[in-house]
Amino acid sequence: MKLILLSGGSGTRLWPLSNDSRAKQFLKVLRNENTGQLESMVQRVYRQLSEVVAAEDMIIATNTSQVDMLRNQLGDVSIVVEPERRDTFPAIALACAYLSSKLGMKENEVVGVVSVDAFVDVAFYQKVKELEQLVIETNAEIGLLGIKPTYPSSKYGYLIPKDYSEYMRVESFVEKPTEDTAEELIANEAYWNSGVFAFPLGLILSRLVEMQFSIDYEILRTEFSRLPKNSFDYEVVEHLDHIVALTYEGYWKDLGTWNTLTEEMSERVIGNGGLSEDSIDTHIVNELDLPVKVLGISNAVIAVSADGILVTDKPASSRMKDMLHVGLFSRPMFEERRWGWYRVLDYTKKENQEILTKRLCIKKGKNLSYQYHNHRSEIWTVISGNALFMQDGETRSVSPGEVLQIPVGSKHSLFGIEDTEIIEVQMGDAVIEEDIVRLEYKWEEIKTNI
Repeated sequence: MKLILLSGGSGTRLWPLSNDSRAKQFLKVLRNENTGQLESMVQRVYRQLSEVVAAEDMIIATNTSQVDMLRNQLGDVSIVVEPERRDTFPAIALACAYLSSKLGMKENEVVGVVSVDAFVDVAFYQKVKELEQLVIETNAEIGLLGIKPTYPSSKYGYLIPKDYSEYMRVESFVEKPTEDTAEELIANEAYWNSGVFAFPLGLILSRLVEMQFSIDYEILRTEFSRLPKNSFDYEVVEHLDHIVALTYEGYWKDLGTWNTLTEEMSERVIGNGGLSEDSIDTHIVNELDLPVKVLGISNAVIAVSADGILVTDKPASSRMKDMLHVGLFSRPMFEERRWGWYRVLDYTKKENQEILTKRLCIKKGKNLSYQYHNHRSEIWTVISGNALFMQDGETRSVSPGEVLQIPVGSKHSLFGIEDTEIIEVQMGDAVIEEDIVRLEYKWEEIKTNI
């Protein structure tokens, strides 16, 4: 079985820690029970899946803005990059074309699909592996995984069983019913739809051919914007007749809001913060150096990042999506990249000049791309670590306290001998990410001489 991990979507309900490039699955707020270190949802899911599926059998479907963060958190994993966000059907279709044309997977082999933001035990992913055998033995069009409901939720879809013996044959689906309807469905032995799929690769390849799309990965990427912007459930699953499902009665939770996420956090305070004794069931997540103190406030979340500050009682946190149009920054203020991370410290505009100040960390053994800018100059101040600085073909070592001048058009890069932090001040008529011209240059030869 090849497994597709879906890691699309943008950060909305978990603002301000999540943003357009750092979605909820990248927030390091969960405690790894083995190492004791904080980890993100995607790190947890990938670690758990690695106990069930070989690393070479997993690929991650994501969008361009998340590639660096995935590399930063998971290392050198297989990634299929969607040219744009277009929901789960286009993402899965493109990944299936990759499995076929790039990896040579046969049409009768089974593909599994899981999301990277569920909070489960390893037993859940063992059930996913069992779906492969069920699909083969029953010759089903698709296999699903149903979760035994613990309460009548209006946020999940439901699987309605036709009959049930060793496995379930699925009669129909009900998407996000009212709580009253959900109670009736549960009374009739309906299950939550976990969003896990297992199907022969040929199911999607034949569907693409019917829709007059190419099944060649490279060609389909050029056609990607024409694929229906629709969920996999609506576009594929609900049109099938022979659907089977396994059921899972273990722990399963969608950590989609601050309310549900904080239930799985082992610490009530992450970062610089403090709670009074009468602040019951309140959580602080603070990514800044400024202290945050909370007195006498219970059942609340206080989240602080460079993107902003959120103060909410936990039940109200699910309404975060409704507030995202109000006064948010147009650019992410914090991002992880494959070379490290950056945080925006300040932005001002005077007359026709913009000034953007960032703090960057270039990790040991990593480097910024060799690049130049047409619309801005930069001043770098090294504040910690040791690095190699290349400018217009000349390379030298730099250490804390040094100030580096980078005029408009000057080619430059930085390689971290150690974890190295710099303060970067950008000045020009346009301080935007698009004003980066990257050049071909490999650091390998210089690295071997360090």
